Amino acid sequence: MRIIIQRSKESSVSVEGEVIGSIDKGLVLLVGFHDDDTQEDLDYAVRKVVNMRLFSDDEGRMNLSLKDIKGAILSVSQFTLYANTKKGNRPSFMAAAQPDYAEQLYHQFNEKLKEENVPVETGSFGAMMDVSIQNDGPVTIILDTKDR
Repeated sequence: MRIIIQRSKESSVSVEGEVIGSIDKGLVLLVGFHDDDTQEDLDYAVRKVVNMRLFSDDEGRMNLSLKDIKGAILSVSQFTLYANTKKGNRPSFMAAAQPDYAEQLYHQFNEKLKEENVPVETGSFGAMMDVSIQNDGPVTIILDTKDR
């Protein structure tokens, strides 16, 4: 499982011109899955995302978590995080999880985030989406559950 985590001032996702999810201060998660991802990967990712100290305290140090600031999450599925660009100029996405399995994991991941009492907005799995991110900082972190 790979997640691009971006600290955000405000962000939204639209499908066919209609906003289907939006947040104010919080994190945007671009989430990709691999066929060998498990519940253990989901649990690890949830724990890291909600507790990672990415927000500034009163002294300007990144000491506060999403939970500390009562922020929200905008979660967007993105199979392209598993692109293989080694051969030729057209990326291969063979390493990405099969759509049915990835969709199942995506929904489970978002439910587990909600169980942490964090507001979660989502994109639409498999849809062509327009994502607007006002990156704060900018702060961008790459989390790979296989790289612990």
